[in-house]
Amino acid sequence: MPQLNPRQLRQLQQNMARQWEQAQDALATQEVEGSAGGGAVTVRCNGQQRVTSVTVDPAILEEGAELVGDLMQAAVNDALERSRDLAARSMEALLPPGMLPPGVR
Repeated sequence: MPQLNPRQLRQLQQNMARQWEQAQDALATQEVEGSAGGGAVTVRCNGQQRVTSVTVDPAILEEGAELVGDLMQAAVNDALERSRDLAARSMEALLPPGMLPPGVR
């Protein structure tokens, strides 16, 4: 990579910051879905790890609060993991090859 002067470096930083912000804005509009109990509980999250909706099959409510709580927890964790994967893939596209932190993809 050629040596950059301070002006070019600043411009590169500004471009990267703008791309990062655009990627964050895009993640706010993208959603993933997690579920548990064969779809009895479904949770949707956006790419910023915010839960946007929770759906519970009314039939599962008859199984008791403990089971419903366990299914809710599993569905939320599934949705959050998918959301983190979505965000990682999105941010990965902004980094030069070989620049991913250890343990990421």
